[in-house]
Amino acid sequence: MKASFSVFSKLLFRRKTPFRHIPSTNLASVSSYLFESQHFLIQHSEECNRMSIIKSILSKHGWNIDPENLCTVDLSESNVIRILTDLFEESLDAELALYFFKLSECCIGSLHSLKSVCKMIHILVSGNMNHVAVDFIAHLVRISCSNEVSEDLLLKLFYETHSDRMVLQTVCSMLVDCYVKENKVSLALELTCQMKSFNMIPSIGVFNSLLKALLSLNELNLAWNFLDQMLRLGIGLNVSIVSLFIDKYCSKGHLLSAWTLLMDMKRYGIKPDVVAYTIIIDSLCKMSCLGEATSMLFKITRLGISPDSVLASSVVEGYCKAGKPKKAMNVLNFFNIKPNIFVYNSFIAKLCADSDMVTASLMFQEMLELGLLPDCVSYTTIIGGYCKHPDMNRAFQYFGKMLKSGIKSSVTTYTLLIDACCKSEDLEMAECLFQKMITEGLVPDIVTYNTVIDGYGKKGHLHKAFMIVDMMRSAGISPDVTTYNIIIDSLIKRGFTNEAKDILDELVRRGISPDVVTFTNIIDGLSKKGDFEEAFLVWFYMSEHHVKPDVVTCSALLNGYCRARRMEEANVLFVRMLDVGLNPDLVLYNTLIHGFCSIGNTDRACNLVEMMIRNGILPNNVTHRSFVLGFEKKWVKNPVESAALKLQQLLLRHGIHVNVDNYVTVL
Repeated sequence: MKASFSVFSKLLFRRKTPFRHIPSTNLASVSSYLFESQHFLIQHSEECNRMSIIKSILSKHGWNIDPENLCTVDLSESNVIRILTDLFEESLDAELALYFFKLSECCIGSLHSLKSVCKMIHILVSGNMNHVAVDFIAHLVRISCSNEVSEDLLLKLFYETHSDRMVLQTVCSMLVDCYVKENKVSLALELTCQMKSFNMIPSIGVFNSLLKALLSLNELNLAWNFLDQMLRLGIGLNVSIVSLFIDKYCSKGHLLSAWTLLMDMKRYGIKPDVVAYTIIIDSLCKMSCLGEATSMLFKITRLGISPDSVLASSVVEGYCKAGKPKKAMNVLNFFNIKPNIFVYNSFIAKLCADSDMVTASLMFQEMLELGLLPDCVSYTTIIGGYCKHPDMNRAFQYFGKMLKSGIKSSVTTYTLLIDACCKSEDLEMAECLFQKMITEGLVPDIVTYNTVIDGYGKKGHLHKAFMIVDMMRSAGISPDVTTYNIIIDSLIKRGFTNEAKDILDELVRRGISPDVVTFTNIIDGLSKKGDFEEAFLVWFYMSEHHVKPDVVTCSALLNGYCRARRMEEANVLFVRMLDVGLNPDLVLYNTLIHGFCSIGNTDRACNLVEMMIRNGILPNNVTHRSFVLGFEKKWVKNPVESAALKLQQLLLRHGIHVNVDNYVTVL
């Protein structure tokens, strides 16, 4: 069986053409040629020197080999292995053996056998050329994964060609690691078990890599069994191995198991380090258990473990996300921890979320003055803050600084800017940014595509929106339910309800589950057109897809009934909505109140106001305007003051005092 190493052959052994034509008309070309010729002569001299050394060494071992007769020498598998062995044992030069290995492959006219390759790998490791050995082994593993050769055979051949047990163990560890890197964890595990028959175990680094791979595949029980086997074979348990399991338990939300494991370390004579505690404290912060995280922080200091900046950044981020930046600052001051880039990023993120862009900018500047270089997250966070604020000039200023500093923008950076441009109706700039990110080699994700589609949709550029959908499909990104919702909403707002229903049918055909937003958009469009029969068909279609209507869905249908002044049907739907346990919001109450007032039925409107007050929702200026309309329909004098007095009266019944002038002044 042969292994393909033509790529390595091209890289490591190239022949040069000895004769070239020298152009006589161009002095620069002559100079260039002379330089290249000199380089060729040096390389040719080196190759001749290598062949001289090879000939000298092999002649001592009975081999008659020189450049002229090399192609006539019997370069069988066994002879190649013997020659490689003789060359390395005599010279201890793995590079020399590799040179002959590649040269002999050219002379043979075919690829070396697997056994010859395995011998070459042993020599490379013995000669401290592990980086080349790994390339060879990785190639063998890829062949193995394509079922051309089994891992059993590879292990057998490595064993047969070894001359040093320590080298064999290193090679086998590399083999296991290559299987792990190729995501063939089961084969790596099987190979590790087979190594035991040769009284070998993988190195501690490879052992950790295999454990990580098992845990990443959620094979927790298998990982424990593997650990148990390795402990019996003599691998010592250390804090880094236990931390792998602690991290897995924390990622699954099993903090009690993680803490128990941390405490059990002492039984094995292992002292938990700052990394192990950081994993648990970070998980507590992410679960908003900040009190417990801070308590543990104090506890580890009493145990003689000094919190580092990584640990501090976890706690700071937790407090900042919880809206408690002062407590985060107290933690830093108490432990006298110098803030790092991650700590600053947490504070800036909190300030941007609170729209406190002045302080965020000052903190960004402070970071620079302390010699901390802002990273992509720092710039993206403050750019996002200004996009939300919105202050596009400042956002683009920071974007310019980011590019000038040589920091590569992320997809998120561009998406934030594109979204802000779309919302400010600057589609030309949004298009430029979209094209720029593609030019820079960044691949737009589903969020970026949806942002651009939404921008076009809101402006009514439906043809461009559909072009972007086609583009994302060509890029191998399938539209999700959000994409379809954006398209449906854009069609509805332009009055294309039938086309919107067609999109719904396409969504279902493609196996994407429509959500409540999908149905609500279509129901809203049909209701506004007065097509209540179709709207109810879509309503019932929701139940077929196990989607429950929410308050917004009911509001869409009720709004349609109210516009058409079909208040009895609106009221029936409202009662049904209450029966299924939906709680109306202020918008829905105001929709119904406006509907009853528009037909002069202020009594029913008053009943609704009382209901909303009992549910803790107070009438606002919109409610007042509806009552003004109702009193105008009834030809009441001074409808504005009358409406305000009526609302005041209804509120007083429930012990709520309001100033009538508040409603009148706003109106």
